[in-house]
Amino acid sequence: MSETDTAGGEAPSRLARLLFGSGIAVLGFRNLQDLEGRIAYADAKGVPLADTLVPAASGLLLGGGLGISLWKFPKLSAASIAAFLIGVTPTMHDFWAVDDDSRDEELTSFLQNLALLGAAVAFLQRSIDE
Repeated sequence: MSETDTAGGEAPSRLARLLFGSGIAVLGFRNLQDLEGRIAYADAKGVPLADTLVPAASGLLLGGGLGISLWKFPKLSAASIAAFLIGVTPTMHDFWAVDDDSRDEELTSFLQNLALLGAAVAFLQRSIDE
């Protein structure tokens, strides 16, 4: 018996959705729990309107992660996650522009975000193909 998505096609595996979606949702929730710290970090990176953009971006993660986990509005959910990662990754994890002490940490975060972006794009493509 196969699971279907909201359009009647076959949805990606429940395990894949739960692992990716719940991980992303937890990241969004953690960002919202530490908004002051996240906003301060974004300010330090030169993000304009950080006090508005950080909560909005964190909401994209939380909503997108829940949507992928439940396979509700999968196109919107995956696109929300992808939009977050495309906007945040080069700005917040600019390993090429930091001192040697920070380079390794920023490069690791940059590469992790690229991997997550790849997964978001795969979920987006899957939802479009159905």
